[in-house]
Amino acid sequence: MTDEIEWWDYEDAAEMAGALAGDIQFIIESAIEARGAAVIALSGGKTPIPVYEKLAQAKLDWKRVTIVPADERIVPLGDPLSNVTMIGKIFLPKGARVMPIVPQATSDYKAAGRSADALMQELHWPLDLVLLGMGGDGHTASIFPGPDFDEALNGPKERRALGVMPDPLPPEAPVARVTLSRAGIVSARSIMIAISGPAKKMVLEDAIKEGASSPYPIGRVLADVELPIDIHWSEQ
Repeated sequence: MTDEIEWWDYEDAAEMAGALAGDIQFIIESAIEARGAAVIALSGGKTPIPVYEKLAQAKLDWKRVTIVPADERIVPLGDPLSNVTMIGKIFLPKGARVMPIVPQATSDYKAAGRSADALMQELHWPLDLVLLGMGGDGHTASIFPGPDFDEALNGPKERRALGVMPDPLPPEAPVARVTLSRAGIVSARSIMIAISGPAKKMVLEDAIKEGASSPYPIGRVLADVELPIDIHWSEQ
């Protein structure tokens, strides 16, 4: 699997944003040319925001682009913790279709996951791109250790998304989540990862080496993936 991974290193976030936005633009253009539309999943967090702002400047047929969050916190739309709210602010003005996968907050995270999966099933699969981030603890999308960890990694291949309850809850966002499943992620036509800082690079390198035995969720997600994966890393 490590033979299928290519690292791209940048000095700072601005340099990475320009390069990564260009790569995503190419994927979108290729999908529109081949199939008349593009469907991509984008991660939340702060690292990719400069990438999205740069990508939004691209001259694309945005009305043919559907964007879903790779994961979502179960909070109301408009909440500062909502990934789709952040993505929508950038891409809805361009004319893209930005699809919430958690239309309303609910205390039943399993039900939220089933609803999200039903919405995902309506999209064109495989996705043209999944752009992942990674937390300092090695989680990706919202695949965290907890009671739903095994289901997220090893659930039915036809399940695209599910509800998860991280354990422990991340202090910066102590809420249940909906996430793409491992099967949903690794079925994509393209997978990219964007991270920054030396500490995260070390975690990701270790996770890749450890593969299926890794204690880090991202190592388990990437284990045995046959698709080429581009990792974009900025030092700052």
